[in-house]
Amino acid sequence: MKMKKFINAPENLAQELLEGLVAAYPKKVKLEEGKIVVRANPKPEDKVAVVTLGGAGHEPALSGFVGYGMLDASVVGDIFAAPNAVALLAGLRKFKRDAGILLVVLNHAGDVMSANMAMKMAEREGIKVKSVLVADDISAGVDTPTADRRGLAGCIPLFKVAGAAAEEGKSLDEVLAVAEKFNARIATLAVAMTGCTHPQTGQPITELGDDEMEIGMGQHGEGGGGRSKILTADETAKIMFGDLSKAVSLKSGEKIFLAMNGVGATTPMELAIVFRAVKKLAQESGVEVVGGIIDEMLTVQEMAGFQMIVCVLDEQSEKYLAAKSNAPYWTEIGE
Repeated sequence: MKMKKFINAPENLAQELLEGLVAAYPKKVKLEEGKIVVRANPKPEDKVAVVTLGGAGHEPALSGFVGYGMLDASVVGDIFAAPNAVALLAGLRKFKRDAGILLVVLNHAGDVMSANMAMKMAEREGIKVKSVLVADDISAGVDTPTADRRGLAGCIPLFKVAGAAAEEGKSLDEVLAVAEKFNARIATLAVAMTGCTHPQTGQPITELGDDEMEIGMGQHGEGGGGRSKILTADETAKIMFGDLSKAVSLKSGEKIFLAMNGVGATTPMELAIVFRAVKKLAQESGVEVVGGIIDEMLTVQEMAGFQMIVCVLDEQSEKYLAAKSNAPYWTEIGE
C-alpha cells in the first residue's frame, strides 16, 4: 500500500516537526540550533539539568516532555536515528554548571554510542555529567541482562521522577540515585497488530497478517518473537501483565503506576478497555494502581498496538510522579 502522510520533503521531517512543536507551545519550549529542544524558561543553574537524546519520528516523545519538572532538553536526531556525539555534546555544553547534568539514555545501539562518546568529550571540557540507562523492554525475557534489553516508553515516567528530584534541588548524585532506584522497577512490554512505514522512504518496517498480533514488538518495528492470532483485550492484558509482574517482582501490598502508551493507530477506547482489565488483575493480586495514563506518549508512526508500562512505587517516587510539570505532553496525575 502506498504511504499516505501529510509531509513535505522527507529530508526535512525532523526539523519541520520540531518547528511545529515549539510553535504550538512557545511559552513552554523553544528550538535551538542543532535540533535541540529546551525549556522556554530555563531552570536555575544551581539545579541539576536533565537531558535526553533520541531519534525523531516517535512524537510526542521525547521532546514533548521538555518542561518544568521534567526534561531541560532533548537532543534530536533524524527519523528513527540517534543524534551523533557532536550534536549531543553541543546540547550538553548548553547546560554546563556546577550542579551537573543527568543524561537519560534509552538502550539502543546508536543512542548508547553517541552518549558514551559525548560524555567522554564533555568530561574533557569540564562538564559534569552522569547517565542512567533505560532498558525497560522485557520482550527478550524477564531474566535477560539489562544490556540486552531495549529502552521503550518507560523513559517517560523516569523523566518525571528524575525531573522532580532535580527541581527539588537534590545534588547530581542524589538525582541519579532516585532515577536508578525507580528505573530498577520499571518494566514495559509492547504489542502490535500492524507494522508501520518509514516516513522518509515509504517502505514498511514490518508486516503482520490480518489475523495476527505480536507481543514484544520494538519501537522501530523490530519483531519480538511473540506472534500469535489476535487475542481479546482481556486475554492480551493477562499475558502482558503477568510477564511484567514477574519482571518487577511485584508483590501483594505494593503500589504501581500503570500506563497504556498507544503507539500510533490504536484508539483510546481500546487502551481504556485494556487498562480496565489490568487494574482488575492488579486488585486480584493485592496490588494498588495509584496512578495511570491512557495516552500516546511514544509512538511508532501508524503502528497499531500499545506499550504497557508498570512502575513499582515507593513513597518518594509516588510524590515525584504527582509533582507539577508544564511539559507539553505530560498528563497530570496528582490531585
